[in-house]
Amino acid sequence: MGFFERWLSLWVGLCIVAGIGLGHVAPGAFAAIAAAEAARVNLPVAALIWLMIIPMLLKIDFGALGHVREHWRGIGVTLFINWAVKPFSMAVLAWLFIGQLFAPLLPQDQIGSYIAGLILLAAAPCTAMVFVWSNLCDGEPHFTLGQVALNDLIMVFAFAPIVGLLLGVAAITVPWDTLLLSVALYIAVPVVVAQGWRRHLLATGGEAALARMLSVLQPFSLAALLATLVLLFGFQGERILAEPAVILLLAVPILIQVYLNAGLAYWLSRRFGVAWCVAAPAALIGASNFFELAVAAAISLFGLNSGAALATVVGVLVEVPVMLSVVRIVKASRGWYERGAHA
Repeated sequence: MGFFERWLSLWVGLCIVAGIGLGHVAPGAFAAIAAAEAARVNLPVAALIWLMIIPMLLKIDFGALGHVREHWRGIGVTLFINWAVKPFSMAVLAWLFIGQLFAPLLPQDQIGSYIAGLILLAAAPCTAMVFVWSNLCDGEPHFTLGQVALNDLIMVFAFAPIVGLLLGVAAITVPWDTLLLSVALYIAVPVVVAQGWRRHLLATGGEAALARMLSVLQPFSLAALLATLVLLFGFQGERILAEPAVILLLAVPILIQVYLNAGLAYWLSRRFGVAWCVAAPAALIGASNFFELAVAAAISLFGLNSGAALATVVGVLVEVPVMLSVVRIVKASRGWYERGAHA
């Protein structure tokens, strides 16, 4: 691990501060960048996510994807966490913390909306950023791609019924344009680009050319992660400064949910003898959220200035720092994991 990667948490912290500060100093510039979107998917952020994940996708040999069935236990664990645990655990945590414990400290007319936003955040597993987290913990790339593709397929059919059930809404409005465009931008197009590029590199220079290109792209990938962080915090800089107490309170159930689901996925993987290189990304996929879809759905259902929209935005704000901490935990615990995992 190089100097830059070793101190990644420090750079993340500095980018958070820089994003909030720049968002406060130059709100007009960030508003203009935020307006560059299609179907509520921000195009500059999408471009940065391309820079983040294409180097990871370059590593994937599609000819070996068939071996992903060897990791069926890891896939089963992640599907269980994503679809049978995460939305429902968040509903319980949101009711407990926002509806009960923190209720006296929050605007009474927004409590139901905050809870709805947290449920929307948990109802869809992450699509793009998990490639970054998996790469940082040396996760099995074929498993990560296969699991993300499977989650995307399930999400098309399961997102609306689960959200409708938990929110008590008979006819949930799913922002299909956002969902489909996000899957295309964050999965389909990068996969096609990366695989075309990989084939060209292997055909012209072999494995050595591929390795050289990956070493060149790695710094750009991490720089794109940090630039994305500056943009996300810059977009919400004014709101963070205006409502810091509310944001901190909303972050509590999100943080508990992330660590709860990551820990459960990791422990179940160990119990079922899943290889660590699969268990690590399984924990990360099980814990992270598809915040682009959550934000779009919250705005569609409750409005731009609603408590639901704010709650989903808090999910955006804590995503990167919290998932980096999960990466650190699973890497630090690898020895403990492998001593107890058994096939």
